[in-house]
Amino acid sequence: MIEAVFFDVGGTVLDETREFADWADWLGVPRHTFSAVFGAVIARGQDWQEAFRTFRPDFDLATEVARRVAAGRPESFGGDDLYPDARPCLAALREQGLLVGLAGNQPAHAEASLRALDLPVDVIGTSHGWGVAKPAPAFFARVVHAAGGDPSSILYVGDRPDNDAHAAMAAGMRACLIRRGPWGHILDLPDVAQRCLFRIGSLDELPALVAEHNAGCRSAALPSRS
Repeated sequence: MIEAVFFDVGGTVLDETREFADWADWLGVPRHTFSAVFGAVIARGQDWQEAFRTFRPDFDLATEVARRVAAGRPESFGGDDLYPDARPCLAALREQGLLVGLAGNQPAHAEASLRALDLPVDVIGTSHGWGVAKPAPAFFARVVHAAGGDPSSILYVGDRPDNDAHAAMAAGMRACLIRRGPWGHILDLPDVAQRCLFRIGSLDELPALVAEHNAGCRSAALPSRS
């Protein structure tokens, strides 16, 4: 039985298109050029910050974030940056009586920004707030603790087969891969994808899949009358 569903944030419930465009503008790089380099970095399996270092070899994320704040151009997101299917999916899963949470690698400002969106979730956790980032086992240990302590009852939903699906399954959870965003479309790890409980193209698909799975678990648990 799935009793809790946790979601990655960026690329899963939050569309990062505007954020990447803002970074391209900050670096003074054409947006389409930045996107092309970003995709190439992902395809090579490199750290995503290598895309920034292509244009600025001495790039340091913390330093640049501080510079953006000082310049009045901080990283930010709001309701318009949510994928249209995010809020309805979260609400539908909650209506099934499941614990619903967000848990992703996000910077300092993100937790307050996520809470301000008033999403239908029970838990919001970030790498900054927890002091540990995916794919570290300690990050998923925090997810397990937040969900009540049974990893086998948790479904983790994300766009990355490496940081999300593989790491969650290594922690004893079930995984769902959603194919969208740069990682979802470019990073292909078939062996990981095949072990996922679900593979989807939209969050609209998920509530029915979870309900069907849980119904099957209940039927299998009924005593035989033969």
